[in-house]
Amino acid sequence: MKITVNLDVTPQEARSFFGMPDVEPMNAMIMAEMQKRAKDSMDTLADPERLVAAWINMGGKGVEGIQAMMGAAMGAGKKK
Repeated sequence: MKITVNLDVTPQEARSFFGMPDVEPMNAMIMAEMQKRAKDSMDTLADPERLVAAWINMGGKGVEGIQAMMGAAMGAGKKK
């Protein structure tokens, strides 16, 4: 025997019915922070000077880190 039950409920109603927490406030907070960081990053990407400074400071390795990364990228295409 097979029984099918279709329920017409909203996601919020389904979560409360199954006892799951309401994550909408946390989701809104995370999305707001991500939007803020994206806007801050857009300012950096629009300014070449700030972009290069961010690259240099990336990972705390400075110019040596960038040189190592570029060297690895160039060596990746070599045949073994």
